[in-house]
Amino acid sequence: MLKYDGYDIVLQEIPNEISLCFTITGCQLACEGCHSEHLWNPENGKELNPEIFKELLIKYKHAITCVVFMGGEWSCLELLILINIVKKFSLKVALYTGLNEKQIQRKYPELLNILDFIKTGKWISSLGGLDKLKTNQILKDLRSGEILNKYFLH
Repeated sequence: MLKYDGYDIVLQEIPNEISLCFTITGCQLACEGCHSEHLWNPENGKELNPEIFKELLIKYKHAITCVVFMGGEWSCLELLILINIVKKFSLKVALYTGLNEKQIQRKYPELLNILDFIKTGKWISSLGGLDKLKTNQILKDLRSGEILNKYFLH
């Protein structure tokens, strides 16, 4: 069962998109320095089933252009169901994962075929996030192959 801790409409996660962003619980990476350790526990959060998800998309469909899942690849089949619902609403979809693209390709190749954007890379506090030149994290437009990190550098 896919569970989420919360959701919000965000402007900064995907360049040029207004996104409905869900933080998914059950992260198995346990990154050192994680600011959201409560997301590690798969018992935390509320169930994100297709009915609840559709209701939220209907509620926000005129305000958003994209849906972002912060995690959830560990429940790939359930995530794919939700992604397919997003596509029926003609919205873009993104996944933030601590895995790298090769790991996603090996473990969950079907995700790369349906996502529009993917942010990869485990959180390493000494390297920072997308706003740092030395980050190990990559935000990629899977439709064009473009790396979007440049949009976060100041």
